[in-house]
Amino acid sequence: MSDLVPYIIWEKQEGNLCAQHCLNSLLQGEYFTAVDLSEIARNLDQAEQAALREGISERSQPEDNRNANENTSHNMDDSGFFSVQVLSHALKVWNIDIIPIGSEDGRIAKINPEDELAYICNLREHWFTLRKFGGLSSRWYNLDSLLRGPESISQTYLGMLLNQLENEGYSIFVVKGQLPSSQADEYSKSLPDPNLHRIQKNQRQNIDEIDQAMIDAAIAASLESNNKRDLVKPVEEHNSSGEPISSTTTEQLTIDELRAKRLAKFDRSDGN
Repeated sequence: MSDLVPYIIWEKQEGNLCAQHCLNSLLQGEYFTAVDLSEIARNLDQAEQAALREGISERSQPEDNRNANENTSHNMDDSGFFSVQVLSHALKVWNIDIIPIGSEDGRIAKINPEDELAYICNLREHWFTLRKFGGLSSRWYNLDSLLRGPESISQTYLGMLLNQLENEGYSIFVVKGQLPSSQADEYSKSLPDPNLHRIQKNQRQNIDEIDQAMIDAAIAASLESNNKRDLVKPVEEHNSSGEPISSTTTEQLTIDELRAKRLAKFDRSDGN
């Protein structure tokens, strides 16, 4: 499946900008920069602070606490980390939603994970994308910016990987909507289905195994037949006097001995 890799847009990790890399690999284009995401985070902070100022609990807080809350961002930090709210808001422009896989709407993805468009995964301050290309269940890739490049994921391994990530504490979000078409999406449709290749390979292997089994059976049958012939009693022959002798006996008697036996027979006949 490495034939698709040159067409996939993948960003190598820079600083702590994994959220930017995660979104761009999902959308397959350089759609967001750190500046764009910072602007979204500031807008979210302002909206959250305005909502807090209007709350009853906010009015009862001391002035120092209110100033501290207004100066603290819950959507980004100086390292370059951005919250899930920032990613979710950024994707709204594309009419794309991300749903926690453990929610009621996202839980169905655990049954047939290969049927979804993509997954966004997060652990502490790291974000990365698992994405399907060309709408093909056989074309899943891990686009983690910490890897050396895109890594293909088999249809079977995808579910195992998601379970492993959950067990390791990752938050997993199911991507819902319609992703913009990319060069990799279009090119993947022209490639042979790797699942079909595996099926054909398995079929050829089964045929080879059957052929080998038939050959082994034929050899075994031939050896058994030869063994039976070796065990058959030698065919009896008759000497000149009409007495049965085995082939083994014939082989043991010399020509002179046979001649003597015949003469002895004639002598008995003359005597009579």
